Amino acid sequence: MRQQVPTEHWEQVQLFSWAAYRRDLDLMYAIPNGGHRDIRVAVKLKAEGVKAGVPDICLPVSRGGKHGLYIELKRRKYGRLDQDQAKWLEALMHEGYACAVCFGWEAARDVIEDYLRGKKDEF
Repeated sequence: MRQQVPTEHWEQVQLFSWAAYRRDLDLMYAIPNGGHRDIRVAVKLKAEGVKAGVPDICLPVSRGGKHGLYIELKRRKYGRLDQDQAKWLEALMHEGYACAVCFGWEAARDVIEDYLRGKKDEF
């Protein structure tokens, strides 16, 4: 029997469930840019400033000379980075943020823990 690959939504829910037990992650938040929306909602959000490609997760805590951490979370399998996302990550790194693309919530957890320990080489 073929095993189902978890969705990006499931991965993000697992990550925030883990984070809920850590006081040092109280400031971490999700950026609700993704997903399929009704065209009217999409137009409204764009007018409010929502931009394509912004990473999924932000941890606005400085460590290791970085202003904060942005994570683009992908499915463990079949996830891919699109051009808008790559441009955002590059621009954020240029501005002094740590950025990572993580395939699965466990990979994101590991990046967050390394970031909080000040491991600069991982980003």
